[in-house]
Amino acid sequence: MILPQTFGAALFVLILGLLCLGSWPSAYKWAKLRWELSYFDFAAGVLAAAVIWGLTVGNLGFDGFSLMDDLIHAGKRQWFFAIVAGILFNFGNMLLMASVSVSGLSTAFPVAFAAAMILSTAIRMIGGPAGSSTLNLGGCLLLLLAIVLGAAAANIVVVMRHEANAKTGKTRSTRRPTAAKPVILAVAAGILLGLHLPLVDRATVPDIGLGPYTLALLFSAGLALSTAVLSIFFINLPAEGEPAELSEYLKAGIGTHLRGLLSGGIWCTGALALFISANTADLLKEIPTIFHYLKNAAPLIVALWGWIAWKEFRETDIRAKSLAILMLVFFACGLLMLVLAPLHPVMPT
Repeated sequence: MILPQTFGAALFVLILGLLCLGSWPSAYKWAKLRWELSYFDFAAGVLAAAVIWGLTVGNLGFDGFSLMDDLIHAGKRQWFFAIVAGILFNFGNMLLMASVSVSGLSTAFPVAFAAAMILSTAIRMIGGPAGSSTLNLGGCLLLLLAIVLGAAAANIVVVMRHEANAKTGKTRSTRRPTAAKPVILAVAAGILLGLHLPLVDRATVPDIGLGPYTLALLFSAGLALSTAVLSIFFINLPAEGEPAELSEYLKAGIGTHLRGLLSGGIWCTGALALFISANTADLLKEIPTIFHYLKNAAPLIVALWGWIAWKEFRETDIRAKSLAILMLVFFACGLLMLVLAPLHPVMPT
């Protein structure tokens, strides 16, 4: 299998992963089909890309170690951990997309990933030494403040969108909505996204662990298989609007389905790039801060897509825009503190 052998190649793969994981939600939204239905295409695109990457790049390289060799060499428990990680991630990702359908990309992703990082940091601190407690706690506090600011911004967006729809006759309800539902969905999504990470670590333990290409393949298999079950729930109990009709999916044009498949392919490419980066982290040991920061900065790119490409705050006032900007600032600073924490271990007394 092909893996980076130089610092430049490893950095390129890391940046590629960041850009893909920060851009797939915009490609997904571009499909312009209800997210509950387009998710079938997304899941198919993820699995197809994992198979293609595994059978091509995963089978090439000077070491002669193929995808099948890696699967046979890895322990069966590691297979299990990778598949279950894909299922957990998928449930969290679907909750996240449900939140996006109500509040938009710009707030849902930072809120969800802030919750995920708080949870993963807590697990790491409970499990053993995790570096500077001050930096860890300070980073978690800033991320918690980012969640609060994101909830406040989302609330203004939801209310103003409802008022605009009421004026144009698109809604008849006089009940003023709140952002409680999308925020709860985003936080729940973040918890599940945080819980899948320890399983990925278990699937990639040294000696009997999965390589990046086999991990991507089994992870994607868990994601695709669980979509068939989980989609039934989200189709019948949508976060917003009436239950979706499968006939809408069948009536959609080829271009719509291709855009959904593309979003899945982009996500899989980004996830695989990060799996590869984790496998070749020694090549980036000279820049550990940048390495760990870029691994987790995708929500910032997602938010920028929401601001610039989809203009999610175009019809809002200065309050919502200011709160959203502050949310991103707190998120970026909190992430930086968590990244720096392991580099400043507590000295024994």
